[in-house]
Amino acid sequence: MNHNSVDVLLVEDNILDAEMTIRELKKYQLANNLFHVEDGEDALDFIFAEGKFAGTRNVDFPPRLILLDIQMPKINGMEVLAKIKSDERTKTTPVVILTSSKEHPDIQKCYDLGANCYIVKPVNFERFADAIKTLGFFWLLLNQPPT
Repeated sequence: MNHNSVDVLLVEDNILDAEMTIRELKKYQLANNLFHVEDGEDALDFIFAEGKFAGTRNVDFPPRLILLDIQMPKINGMEVLAKIKSDERTKTTPVVILTSSKEHPDIQKCYDLGANCYIVKPVNFERFADAIKTLGFFWLLLNQPPT
């Protein structure tokens, strides 16, 4: 895979949620260039071409969309979000928080840090699948990002 042409970066430590998300995006041909990492440290390393991803990609070509969980090992999603939105190279990259947290302070903090969208993962499989399909269509087909 060419790491400079990633459409979706999925940052999710729950393998079942990751598999469901990937399956639904692929079902509608929305994940042809999807890359999955399981923690915040790997997410930042991938986005900024550092650590184990040093030299594997050009940081000037961020993913078109980042699906980011909040509660993750090593570095949590809010810290990842803050770094993405504070860097000139990535601040306009759409970041969708996809999490199980319904806590108002989490929602507010994510928006304060620059999240583009906050989605609470539905517990029901059909609703989860529908949410993934809808957000994929919106962010990858309808949304017009800055150039």
